Amino acid sequence: MLTAIIDYESGNLHSAEKAFQRMAREVDAGEVVVTSDADVVARADRLVLPGDGAFPACAEELRGHRGIYEAMVEAVEQNGRPFLGICVGMQLMATTGHEYRDTPGLGWVHGDVVKITPEEHALKVPHMGWNNLVIDHDHAIFDGITSGDHCYFVHSYHFRVTDPAERLAHVDYGGDVTAVIGRDTMLGMQFHPEKSQDIGLRMIGNFLTWAP
Repeated sequence: MLTAIIDYESGNLHSAEKAFQRMAREVDAGEVVVTSDADVVARADRLVLPGDGAFPACAEELRGHRGIYEAMVEAVEQNGRPFLGICVGMQLMATTGHEYRDTPGLGWVHGDVVKITPEEHALKVPHMGWNNLVIDHDHAIFDGITSGDHCYFVHSYHFRVTDPAERLAHVDYGGDVTAVIGRDTMLGMQFHPEKSQDIGLRMIGNFLTWAP
């Protein structure tokens, strides 16, 4: 088994690499590599797309890495490989991002990425720090996880999902903020599982053993 964390120069990959490698050892899920090699992406059994920064810049970098982008799309859309997007990597799964300018996403989960606008004016943006998950739909990614478990967030924009069935969990930050999305073989997490201590590590392990 091979899990590829895609390096397209839009994220700090060191902590994610270490967390995924640790959990791969614990759950006996094979090898985890960080790669910018399209051939490795094409043959990987699972794909992880991280992302830090602004939606347009990340989208441009991803599509600009010719070969990687095409290999990822083919692996997910045609070959049904399990996929996990993290932070902006999750947002890129959307139809459109509206940060700075309208930018097309991958269109894997219908919806828009829009600025967080808390109803409580005292709440600051970015949404930064720990927040409690509210699980909306059962999923294997939540094995051993319950509503009230907390994860670590750093973001100013959030994914407004069109189909409620594809929003698997949210948090309350002056209104609902999408935390986990999913359909078919695709998953996305707005928070950073690698920074979310035991809960985040448990969810990484769940992804590595998930058999959709």
